[in-house]
Amino acid sequence: MTMPPKVSDRAYARLAEIGAAPKALRVAVRGGGCSGFEYEITLDDPADDDLILEKDGQRVVVDEVSLPFLENATIDFSEEIIGARFTIDNPNATSSCGCGTSFSI
Repeated sequence: MTMPPKVSDRAYARLAEIGAAPKALRVAVRGGGCSGFEYEITLDDPADDDLILEKDGQRVVVDEVSLPFLENATIDFSEEIIGARFTIDNPNATSSCGCGTSFSI
């Protein structure tokens, strides 16, 4: 059985803070980047075949093609001195680049 990704309370809170609704945070995996795959994180409308993760009116969506790559991953939000961003902690990634947006399996 495939374990869907989890979304942290911090990520949902950030979506509420930026007023993302009625859009959803789309987390997708595409071929490319310096390690073979890269994350694409955008605000988008959910599609009919998306997995929708929802809390307190905020939504995160993952398309069915990206879902196996994000099995049991955690979608979070990080604020650091150098900036703030949504992050993916992906236990399926065997390596990643320094920027954290590209990975290999």
